[in-house]
Amino acid sequence: MSEFDEALIFLPLGGCGEIGMNLNLYGLDGKWVMLDLGITFGGPNLPGVELVMSDPTFIAERHNDLLAIVLTHGHEDHLGAVAYLWPQLRCPVYATPFTAALLRRKLAEVGLEEEMTVHIIPLGARFEVGPFDMELITVTHSTLEPNAIAIRTRLGTVVHTGDFKIDPEPLIGDSVDDDALRSLGDEGVLALVCDSTNVFVPGKSGSEGELRRSLNSLLADRLGRILVTTFASNVARIETVVKLGQQQGRQVVLAGRSLWRTVEAAREAGYLRDLPPLLSDDEVGNLPPEKLLILATGSQGEPRAALAKIAVDSHPRISLESGDLVVFSSKVIPGNDKAIYHIYDNLQARGIEVITEADHFVHVSGHPARDELIQMYGWTRPVIAIPVHGERRHLIEHEALAKSLHVPQVGLVENGCVLKLAPGPAEVVDRVRSGRLVLDGNVLVAIDSEILRARRRLMRDGIVFVILVMDSVGNLLVEPRWHAEGVHIDGAASDGALEDAVARAVEGLSKPKRLDDETVCESGRLAVRRLLRHIYGKRPTVIVELVRV
Repeated sequence: MSEFDEALIFLPLGGCGEIGMNLNLYGLDGKWVMLDLGITFGGPNLPGVELVMSDPTFIAERHNDLLAIVLTHGHEDHLGAVAYLWPQLRCPVYATPFTAALLRRKLAEVGLEEEMTVHIIPLGARFEVGPFDMELITVTHSTLEPNAIAIRTRLGTVVHTGDFKIDPEPLIGDSVDDDALRSLGDEGVLALVCDSTNVFVPGKSGSEGELRRSLNSLLADRLGRILVTTFASNVARIETVVKLGQQQGRQVVLAGRSLWRTVEAAREAGYLRDLPPLLSDDEVGNLPPEKLLILATGSQGEPRAALAKIAVDSHPRISLESGDLVVFSSKVIPGNDKAIYHIYDNLQARGIEVITEADHFVHVSGHPARDELIQMYGWTRPVIAIPVHGERRHLIEHEALAKSLHVPQVGLVENGCVLKLAPGPAEVVDRVRSGRLVLDGNVLVAIDSEILRARRRLMRDGIVFVILVMDSVGNLLVEPRWHAEGVHIDGAASDGALEDAVARAVEGLSKPKRLDDETVCESGRLAVRRLLRHIYGKRPTVIVELVRV
């Protein structure tokens, strides 16, 4: 890419055409700065995989020219991959106090807390990284200390919004620094790289202050136990629930390690220090139902989270009864629908009342609805609009919105697109390798690796092991033995048919072929596959082991 070293480049390797795994690169004069390095979570199509992240190969190969990673905020989809990918990058990492506190806890889990230094920068800071003059601009979101970042260069200024909303009453932290955004607009903004998550949502996203009042009204005068589940990173929501509990004379129990980590990090950064004492789930004891308010993880149906266990009454210390209330102060993230609805069903089958955002005003989004996007464009007045942080349909709708606002150019890109911002008109000038890595246990592997393809095949069709014992001249010495996992084998196939099929296939080979181990094993494998496909319509993985004596 040396031919573009003198151009100002935007290159997303994650987060364009998807929500999650954000990895954004800006390049100039052969140097690079990265904004965010996040993860997403595995699903049913990735058995055994919990974490997915962007493939950083392009920038890892140029890590000597990567000057810094700057984190916009502390959500997993923006910082969660740092602990796994930083060893390939080994550059300085910059974060505000709360985000740094969260990151240090993640580094400790993988043993990097001593090896990697996190540079803590104050809110509103302005600092230089090579040819990039960086300024943090305070915005609001669904966690503490979210930042837009203004990147000033000799070729123009880029405003990278990160995740944001325009909340007039965020409760914790400052409101959006609209004066700074207006000033940038007055200076001249070359490009606005902007959140697209809620581009289809009309109006505004709503305020945490409004939500607190709504929850207070909803939960007042309840007699039974109350459980509220929300995103563990939403510090304002945590404070709201705790203060409501205090007002109602209830003890607040935090159920879930991620909630405790968030509270500890917030207190380390100077927040939540005026809250009453919080109980852990092993301190519930015999508190009367009307004196108990539980704040639990698991709003997205995570099977190992506290709520999933509570829903089926398998939690070792917390139990709900008929007449108790569970409030989902969260939205249903696409893909999590079935898991969440399963929890609804389990709770309601036990007579527990369930309230969601479909029933009552119990949640506000952390992302901008259309009116807030329009406001951001009004403040910054960019020459180029670049939609990010959305699936393809979000990006296309955001493109249409920007054009309706008369933004001169729109850079519609996907992961791996090298978008030249200046000099000259914005245009995609190249494509580079992008992709996904998964954390399989503690090993990073490509998402399209044979390991994962094989695991999906095993999950879908099962596996059959066959053992053959032959002498040195190719005679079967004993009947073939087999064992199946994840394959339904009964009736005719289990009554000698499988053994016979393998034996016929092997014994039908010519003598020279029976002396070739590979040919014998393949013949047995195909025989099993043909038989099971004929009887059951399944094509399991078949492994044949040959022992010669």
